[in-house]
Amino acid sequence: MKGHLDILLTVILAGLLSVSCSTTRRIPQDELLYTGLKGVEVSTPASEPFPADVKSSLTEAVSVKPNNPLLGSASVRTPFPLGLWVYNNWPNPPKGFKHWIYEKLVSEPVLVSDVRPEVRTHMLDRILDDNGYFSGKSSYELVQKKNKKKASILYTVNAGQPYLIDSIQLLPDSTHLYHLIDSVALRSAYFKTGSRYSTDSLSALRVQIANAVRNRGYYYFRPEFIQYLADSTINQGRIAMRMEIADNLHPWALDRFKTGEITTVVMRNKGGGTPDTIHTNKGDVIQFLPSRLRKSLIPSCIAFRPGRTFSVRQMDQTQLRLSRLGIFNNINILVSPDTIHRDKRLLDVAIECTFDRPWEASVEANVSSKSNSYLGPGVTLGLTNRNIFGGGEQLSVTLTGSYEWQTGSGRNSLFNSYEAGLKATLAFPRLLAPNFIPRSRRELNWTRLSLGIDVLNRPHYFKMAQFNTGISYDWQSSRYISNSFTPFKLTYTKLQNTTEVFDSVMAANPAIALSFMNQFIPQMSYSFVYDRAMNRDNTINIQATVQQAGNIFWSIYELCGKHGEKELFGTPFSQFIKGYGQIVYGRRIGSGDIWLVNRVAAGAAYAYGNSKQVPYSEQFYAGGANSVRAFTVRSIGPGSYRAPENQINGYFDQTGTFIFLANTELRFPILGPLHGAIFLDAGNVWTLKNEESRPGGQLRGSTFLRDLALGTGAGLRFNISMLVIRADLGIGIHAPYHTSKHGYYNMESFRKSLAFHLAIGYPF
Repeated sequence: MKGHLDILLTVILAGLLSVSCSTTRRIPQDELLYTGLKGVEVSTPASEPFPADVKSSLTEAVSVKPNNPLLGSASVRTPFPLGLWVYNNWPNPPKGFKHWIYEKLVSEPVLVSDVRPEVRTHMLDRILDDNGYFSGKSSYELVQKKNKKKASILYTVNAGQPYLIDSIQLLPDSTHLYHLIDSVALRSAYFKTGSRYSTDSLSALRVQIANAVRNRGYYYFRPEFIQYLADSTINQGRIAMRMEIADNLHPWALDRFKTGEITTVVMRNKGGGTPDTIHTNKGDVIQFLPSRLRKSLIPSCIAFRPGRTFSVRQMDQTQLRLSRLGIFNNINILVSPDTIHRDKRLLDVAIECTFDRPWEASVEANVSSKSNSYLGPGVTLGLTNRNIFGGGEQLSVTLTGSYEWQTGSGRNSLFNSYEAGLKATLAFPRLLAPNFIPRSRRELNWTRLSLGIDVLNRPHYFKMAQFNTGISYDWQSSRYISNSFTPFKLTYTKLQNTTEVFDSVMAANPAIALSFMNQFIPQMSYSFVYDRAMNRDNTINIQATVQQAGNIFWSIYELCGKHGEKELFGTPFSQFIKGYGQIVYGRRIGSGDIWLVNRVAAGAAYAYGNSKQVPYSEQFYAGGANSVRAFTVRSIGPGSYRAPENQINGYFDQTGTFIFLANTELRFPILGPLHGAIFLDAGNVWTLKNEESRPGGQLRGSTFLRDLALGTGAGLRFNISMLVIRADLGIGIHAPYHTSKHGYYNMESFRKSLAFHLAIGYPF
């Protein structure tokens, strides 16, 4: 086996050394190796602007990838085309290990004849015609350098003047359907005189018209029933347009239907059962017993109204509402004409739903590792009943745990740190709140009651327990805007155990000690999320959260004449305000699946009134799988402060009341579900107040940039349906604290600057 490995290494090394001069040896005499797309040059009369979408279509039509494309590019190759070198220089025996290696590494050359540039110029001409450039003409040329066996391709497009729409003749306004079609066409931004002729725009208008009329009762109307006649002979360089209805359409396509009988059948997950019929104002609901279903649940999800104009939009809304309940694994909506009342033009609706299994279990795992021997796995176990009361109510119980230890020889003691939490949530698929809260009836709105406990253990220092309970409302006020409002959340934190070392540290650091005190945290918070794909190539996500603690209780005490420090059940309660926001912007690079995603985030927390310090559990921290990935969680900050080296677990106090993060990540496909990423992260936390015990930790404008930790790295993402498993290797560039190295790159060593993270989902 060792001999085989030596052969493999020799082949790879030889390929890297010889790649520049040995990738065309087996190219036939009359053939050329295709090295990529040189470009698409478009010229227009008098340098008139050329539409960007048409230019993108032209480029996409000729974007043939060469051998070993860099990140999937059609114009740039990787500098070491190993597969080509193997094809040209390594013989392929019929069998054996060498044959197996050959088959794994070889890449047959992409030739210019394979690309067929003469055919692609015809494709370019057709795209020009489809976009109104009827006088346009395309050509190509081969671009060669020193090696005459290689060539890239440059396409040249002379667009000419575009043909514009000169006149438009709509349908005669003789029927309700024709009037509706004309009104949709007149509102179109494209279908106007002076617009450039475009078959894509005409097709899009067909779909727009069909959707509009199908939502107004014309269920059997289809886009292909709209026809256009274009005449370019009347005026030179101009198009006369006329809209017509196809002759071969079904007669029902011209009829306007209303909703007839509505029948919903709810079947058990295991099948069988006894049918039970319930009559509602949204039709009959047939439920197979035994099963659990609240009588008003199905009618609340049905958007149809018997006797009213049938709308495809109502069908989509019904499907969406039923699916978002999360209690069905199969939902079918069937529409058929009413054969009894033929003169009334009615459509009967049959809805079939099958219950999903009531219980669902989930497991999530993550791992964090740094080259200084700190390891940290974590796991989240979840169990959910998706229909506990028969109305789509969800009871979820989650158990979370993370563990960290330090390994290696020469350690005085083994470092064992853990966090564990148990949380129960009862969610109702409706708002149990006053109606003045604006909400979208198209989406499900949720009311959630929660109860939880968390335990944080830092060996040699402390053990802290945290209890919390609360109620929150989640709703969507529009298609892109989600809201979450927590009118009440009560948290109680208690230090269960402390060590002499911890007590001595707290005695020397009064500000930190205040954040660890036993206290109640009565909170109210609001979160806002704007999430939108602006178009095919741009996405944006904006999140903002603001929360306050203790103000209501403080005001009540003040009104009652209670001044000074105030307590709840004999324990002081915290009073602070906290805000956090982030913007994530994604942009597609090129025409493939390469994305550049950027995030900027900032947050601040300030204690006042009944508190002198923000509670430890509410402070910010930096580092970790979703932050600055070259550093482990809570290992940097605040500011340029660095925990003393003699502390076994020095980062328990590396939190702050201000945070700033900036991340950029290039995401690209590799093979099938396997994707890659290259990232650059910067960020840190600071304190808003000066603390003598943590010098350099206060936020200052003069040192802000120098205090930013900076790291880069690469990662792999394995996308399995809705689950993304992520592995990132971060490489430190700049640590905000003083090290043994000088200059901006001040990492103590390359090995110690590495951090590995294994997590679920994207970091942002």
